[in-house]
Amino acid sequence: MPLSTAASPLPVEPFRTPSVRLSLRQVTPSSPRSGPDGAWWPRSHDLAQELSELADVLDPLWGRLTHVAANPRHWPATPDGTIVVNDHAVRVDWFPSGLNPHRILLRSSSAGDWDLLVVPPRTAAPSAARLMNAAGAAGGSGRRPWPRG
Repeated sequence: MPLSTAASPLPVEPFRTPSVRLSLRQVTPSSPRSGPDGAWWPRSHDLAQELSELADVLDPLWGRLTHVAANPRHWPATPDGTIVVNDHAVRVDWFPSGLNPHRILLRSSSAGDWDLLVVPPRTAAPSAARLMNAAGAAGGSGRRPWPRG
């Protein structure tokens, strides 16, 4: 009687593509010091949910996200103070007059401050793609002064 050599099937784990729509500029020591460090096209106006998806991508690159500065124009439902992003606290400060509503500043635990252009969620895909490509190619500094409230 022959022995069966058929192995049991390997478990299949579906590949999950990051759902965050993000374009980052490559930062080098000789990079020019102007413009954003990239662009982010969130899917909604829910900052807590959107930051979780953004942190999934940025935390491994920049270190844990610890602080966010934003203009509240595009984020109506987010309270002042601290929000939980992927099981850790992130401080959110609002600057209604001191920060462009189409920008967000992110501070990480190890890479410092980063400035991203925010493409509004309902922007048409062709326009959003142009904005993201331009911001990803622009000369960002990788370091921005934190706004004063």
